[in-house]
Formats: sequence, C-alpha cells, structure tokens
Amino acid sequence: MKAWLLVVCLIALPAHAEVFTYVDAQGHRFFTDQPKPGNALRVPQTAINLMAANPAPEPAPAVQTSPEEQPLFHYDLVRILIPEPDATIRNNAGELIVSVTNEPDLQPGHRYRLLLDGEPTAEPGLSPVFPLTDIDRGSHTLSVEILDEQGRIVERTASQPFHMQRTSLAQRRKIKPCALADYGKRPECPLSDKPVEEKNPFQRVF
Repeated sequence: MKAWLLVVCLIALPAHAEVFTYVDAQGHRFFTDQPKPGNALRVPQTAINLMAANPAPEPAPAVQTSPEEQPLFHYDLVRILIPEPDATIRNNAGELIVSVTNEPDLQPGHRYRLLLDGEPTAEPGLSPVFPLTDIDRGSHTLSVEILDEQGRIVERTASQPFHMQRTSLAQRRKIKPCALADYGKRPECPLSDKPVEEKNPFQRVF
C-alpha cells in the first residue's frame, strides 16, 4: 500500500518537485512535497526516461490509374442474331444483313465492330445492324467486337460460319443466253463479249 501511494505521489508531482516522507504519531507514513519539522526525510528520485510517441504513419497516397489501366467492363451476353450459325444465304448480289444483341445495353463510349473473315467491314459504330453487299460466293465467318472509348476490345463473339450462294455469270448466261441487245446492259453480258455483227452481203452499199 505504501509503495502504491509513493507511485501515485511521484506521478502526480511535477518532475522537478522534491518528495518528503514522514510518520505521524499514529505510525502512518505520509508523502508530501512540503517537508514538516521533525522526522521528514527527502525521498531520492530517479531520473524518468521519457520517450516521444512514434508519429502516426502517413496514409499511402491513392494510386491513380490511367484510363488504359482501368478494368474492362464485362457484358453478360454478346451474340449474333442474324444470320444463324452455319446458315446458307442465297443472294445473287451477295447481300447480307447482320444483327447482334448484347446484355446489358451498350455502355457509354462503347462501339460495335463487325469482322468478316477476321477483317473489319467498317469503322466502329453505335448500330447493332450491319448491311453487307457483294460478298463472294463460298463459306465465310462473322464475329462482332465491342470496343471501349480507348479502343480496347471489351467483348468478342466466336467466329460464326455462313455460306453465300450466288449464281455465277456463266450460270446466268446459261439460264438466259445473251441477246445482242443485252450486251453492256447485263453483268453477264459485257460489251467485250458482244459478237461481231455479220454484214448482209446483199445490202447495197452507196
């Protein structure tokens, strides 16, 4: 108990104050900074080591990411609606309408780009419908990309095959032979193939 009182007194008193102790007539020991005449004794004080509190670490600065380093947006669904996979298209002009759907809706700054046989058909745009013309006969592949405002590919569908059937010029000429009046008017009847008109030997020359 006495030791606890001593600690309390030492804490409560200023660092430069002197501490005295004495015993009263009833035998109780007291500590004070004001000596009393009689049996008061000075209490030797040891040096107190004071340690400065460690400064709190400064918060790390927020890492600024450039637009190119920002994570890509994810679409739950992107697919080609028209034509269906492995569809056969019959069109003598090689015309085809491609339509795509996606979920969620196209995000601000994003664009569609259609690839025919791995090559872009036009500049990226907002329309999910792509009209194509003069596609060669044979098998081809289609895929659609969604690009963000930095031109990064956000999503891309798998390559989807289709087959274009067009009647060849030779087949057209076989179905409907070229008459003299057709040359230069029908694609399958070019002027270069126009036969030379035979002159009438009985036609009078003036």
